Amino acid sequence: MLRHPEGATISEICKATGWQAHTVRGMFAGALKKKLGLTITSEKTSDGERVYRIA
Repeated sequence: MLRHPEGATISEICKATGWQAHTVRGMFAGALKKKLGLTITSEKTSDGERVYRIA
């Protein structure tokens, strides 16, 4: 989901995984950024929701 050009929102990831929002954010900070060294980018859409992507 995060590798797609359109990215993914926290709510989309929550629906796909069954996780809570704080768990998804923790996965970004811990597993993806620190352990795997990936760069996560985010941008706010016109509706105010934030879209995340792996850069």
